[in-house]
Parts: sequence; C-alpha cells; structure tokens
Amino acid sequence: MKTLNGITFKEMLLSGAANLSNQHHEIDALNVFPVPDGDTGTNMSMTFSSGVKAAVDACTDQLSLLAKTLSKGLLMGARGNSGVITSQIFRGFYQSIEGKNEISVSEFADAFVKGAEVAYKAVMRPVEGTILTVIRESSFYARDYVKNNPDCTIKEYMDQLILFAKDSLEHTPELLPVLKEVGVVDSGGAGLLVIFEGFQAALEGRPFQLEQSESKTAAAAMEIENDEFGYCTEFIVRLSEKGQVIFTEDKLRNALARLGESIVVVQDEDLVKVHVHTLTPGDALNLAQRYGEFIKLKIENMQEQHSTIQGGVAPEKEHLKAMGEQPKELKEYALITCAAGEGLKSLFKEFRCDEVISGGQTMNPSTEDFVAAIQHVRARHIFLLPNNSNIILAAQQAAEVLEGQDIHVLPTKSIPQGLSACIMFNPEVSVEENLAEMTEAIQHVKTGQVTYAIKDTTFEGLKIKEGDYMGMFEKNILVSTPFKLEACYRLLEAMIDEDSELITVIAGEDASEDECRALESYITEHFDVEIDLQQGQQPVYSFIFGVE
Repeated sequence: MKTLNGITFKEMLLSGAANLSNQHHEIDALNVFPVPDGDTGTNMSMTFSSGVKAAVDACTDQLSLLAKTLSKGLLMGARGNSGVITSQIFRGFYQSIEGKNEISVSEFADAFVKGAEVAYKAVMRPVEGTILTVIRESSFYARDYVKNNPDCTIKEYMDQLILFAKDSLEHTPELLPVLKEVGVVDSGGAGLLVIFEGFQAALEGRPFQLEQSESKTAAAAMEIENDEFGYCTEFIVRLSEKGQVIFTEDKLRNALARLGESIVVVQDEDLVKVHVHTLTPGDALNLAQRYGEFIKLKIENMQEQHSTIQGGVAPEKEHLKAMGEQPKELKEYALITCAAGEGLKSLFKEFRCDEVISGGQTMNPSTEDFVAAIQHVRARHIFLLPNNSNIILAAQQAAEVLEGQDIHVLPTKSIPQGLSACIMFNPEVSVEENLAEMTEAIQHVKTGQVTYAIKDTTFEGLKIKEGDYMGMFEKNILVSTPFKLEACYRLLEAMIDEDSELITVIAGEDASEDECRALESYITEHFDVEIDLQQGQQPVYSFIFGVE
C-alpha cells in the first residue's frame, strides 16, 4: 500500500487507542518517583481515547476531516504533560495533511516530522530524554529512510518509525540520568511507541482490541463519560403533603448517586432543587416525581456541549440563549484553581477562588475542564492556578484555545504555592500588579509532602522500600522510613531555617487527629514559626507542608 486513506487511518487510530489502554498500567509503572501518582499511561490513554472517540463520532472517512477532528478531540481531552504533548504531535500531523484525503508515504512521513516540530514549540523548556526526543528522532530518521527508499510502502515506513522509536526510547536513560538510576525508560516515549505499534498492527490486518479485563481506565473513562457526555439534568420539585413526610435530602441524593455524578440536592421548605449528570435522565425524574410535582426542569445533552466547545462556542451562552435568559454580567476578575480533597476545595473558596477544578496528582484535569470553568466564571481577567507541574501545560493550552480572552496561567506547582498566590490576589489593583505580587509569592514558598512508596527502588542513593513513608522536598526525596511522623519530622528539619516565619500544614484524608496534634507539638518545640494547620482531606499525600 503506497497511499493512506481515511478508512485505514481510522482503523489505525482505533488499534492504537486499544493498545495504549491495554498497556497503560505498565506505562504508569515507569514513573521515576515511587509514589502512588504515576499516571502517564492513564493520562495518555484518556487523552488519545478522547481524540479517537471524536474522530469516530465524526462519521466520516475523509482523511483530512478525521485528522482535524482527532486533533480537536486530543486538544480538549489532553491530560498531563504527556497528554498535551501527544495532542500537539497530532496537531502538527493534521496541519501537514490539511485538505488531503489521501496521502503518499513521503507525506505521511512529513506529517510526523511536523508533529515533532509543533510539539517542541508547545513546551517552553523542552527536555531531552522524553517523549519529545522519541518523536523527533524517530520521525526524522524514518523520513530519511523514505527519502532513500522512495518505493517503500506505508507499512514499511511504519516498521521503520517503530524501530527508530524503540532505539530512541532505549537511549532516554542516557539523556536523563534519573531514568538511568531508577532503571526505567521515559514513560511518555513508551506510550507513544505503544500507539505506533497499534498503528502497525492495523496495517498488518491484526488490529488490537480493547481487553475486557481492563477496568481501571475503562472505569475512569466511564466516570468522565457520565460527567461530561451524559445529560445535565436540573429540576425543581414542589413536595406534596405525602412527599414532605417521606422526603430527605440524603435519601434522594443516595438514590441519584446510582444514576450519575455531580449531584446537588437542596431543600428549601417545600421546594427541592436537584442537579445531576446522568446517562438516564428519565430515571432521575421518576425518582423525584415520587415526592411531588415538577415546577421547572431542564435537560441538556453534554455531548452537544462538548462538540460546541470544540467548535469554539461557549455552551453556557448558547444554553442561556435557548432558555431566553441573559448571560450573567462580566466580573472584573476570576480565580480558577485545581485541588483534590473537600477541605482544600473549601479553603481555596475561602481565598476567593471562583472555581475549584477537581483534580491533582492522581487525576489531572483536561484542557476541556479548564475551558468549561473559564466560560462559566465569565470574567474580564482570569487567573489559572494549576498547583501541579503536570497540569500547567493543559491550563496553558486552554488559554490558547480561548484566544481573545485575558487569561493568565500562573506556574503554581504545588498546593502551598497556589494558596500563597490566592492570598496575595487583590481585586482592587491592576492585572499587572496582581501578576507581580502573586508571582513573587509563589517564588517564596517551599513545598514538602509525605506519601508512601509503591515499590522498592533507589533514588539518588536513597534506598526506598515499598510501603515506606517518604518525605519529599520539592522534587527531591529526602527520607524514607516505615514511620509517618518520623518522615514528617525529618522533612521539616530540612525545610525550616532561620528565615522561615510561617508553616502551613495540610492534613490528608489518612492523617489522624493524634498525628496532627503530635506534629503541632513537634513544630512548636523545635522551631520558632507560626503554624497554620488545615484539614485538606487530600488523597495520596498524608501531609503537605508550605514554608514561607
């Protein structure tokens, strides 16, 4: 086969997505840090599946349209740095073949070279030894092969691309010493290779199929499917006399929990307002109707909203127009941040954040999550606080998608940095003054975290055993011990110096009251600093420390 058309390309995409989903656990396990948040494989799988779903749902066999829809789907569904970079690779791919419904081998090769170029441009400080290296080296060498072998087929080119990608991946530890020490290759590059191998299998007539045993990614995808691509169902019920007797908020909320996500149930005397995202809105209405009669209801297809967002139109505005309502007035400022844990979400709300996007270490929010939040707040000037180095690219991509709006992404890499930036925000001063103050605040925060190790390894000479508690100062693992509080104490000794004035202690969902009290006593006895203890209820990290 000397040319590639849309039919074959669609088969390649489906095979690549299935192969990546089937192997995402193995890619997650390549995480350098032995912490329970190695999610490169999950992020890439959810990103690529989002793009492929968009392409398949387009119901077209035109190559250019498939590539365009794939690019948009990847763009909006991108999660984590690896997901964003993957979206950029296929963005460049589409740019190269735009308007073509059949391409030659050389055009196919040029498209991946363009993908590498676009991906590099998307990253402010490209790091070699990553997925960027793998796409750059493999695409350039494979294109050279095509130039030297002009009669090669699409299949032969794909074979060469994979050979060069494997070779590049094997050499990533030579470019990133931390990979070599831990004994792994780059996880993002590994994910890209898996996609390519899925493409190859389709060209050989043996495409990969999604394994039924794969449950984690499928469950995560279903959760997002329910939340984003079901029906946004809202209604108000006036309780009947009988309904008032038997109705409780908890009873209805628990029943709705079996049908969907994003549930809100609020009672005000004889009125009950309900919001739920579900694939079966009729079932939700039947549940509520037992208690009384509807006085208002609204059901929206969120798949249509998703498609509208991809087309660059604000779904809220379209919905309000359809309902005959006016959009709410533009505010001057809005803060949007990311956090996992009800305590942290409440804390950010107290610090004037308008939207708190659910997500963090174990579940990075997508570009579309940021886009939806930005459109919802309706403000002239918007500040995005990702609070995680693996979320910054998705936030920046959302700002690019909504070009024309005044959106500023502050590079907060931790929860303490995000909180400090929020504290310095002043709605009475200019955008420039806020950016200066908030950025300076970020630079003066030191972050420490305590979590547990998921495997035996050695990191920068420190031996780590599975199940140990690790104390991490920024990106360095300083201590590994079987005892949680010992990890906290030794970490704090490294973080606090004579210039430190305030330490914020954020307790996770597994931190007990006794542990919090012991920690407060230790800090009081050993350091001359002010203590601010907060119940963050965050997963994964027992304690998060911010020192200023």
